[in-house]
Amino acid sequence: MIAVIALIAGVVLGIVFHPTVPAALQPYLPIAVVAALDAVFGGVRAKLDGIFDDKQFVVSFIANVVVAALIVYLGDQLGVGGQLSTGVVVVLGVRIFGNVAAIRRHLFRA
Repeated sequence: MIAVIALIAGVVLGIVFHPTVPAALQPYLPIAVVAALDAVFGGVRAKLDGIFDDKQFVVSFIANVVVAALIVYLGDQLGVGGQLSTGVVVVLGVRIFGNVAAIRRHLFRA
């Protein structure tokens, strides 16, 4: 219940304050969002499997975002930012779809 309230509060605050992302950070925001989604779906899967650990979730969430952003930053420095961004999205996308499939199997027994 707390998570739902926090989500609603975050959406309302975003609508009211219209936050902007600095231009230097804009290439990293989509990658950070995909990395965060990977951690969230992994957390939901772990909760349904009965092995959820809140400390592990927080560490996974932060580590996913930081590592994904560092990979994209490294790609930018090497001049191949687009390719590494695509690689990160593909890898995290595969993980997200794997977690969603496991969640679907758990919920629908299919």
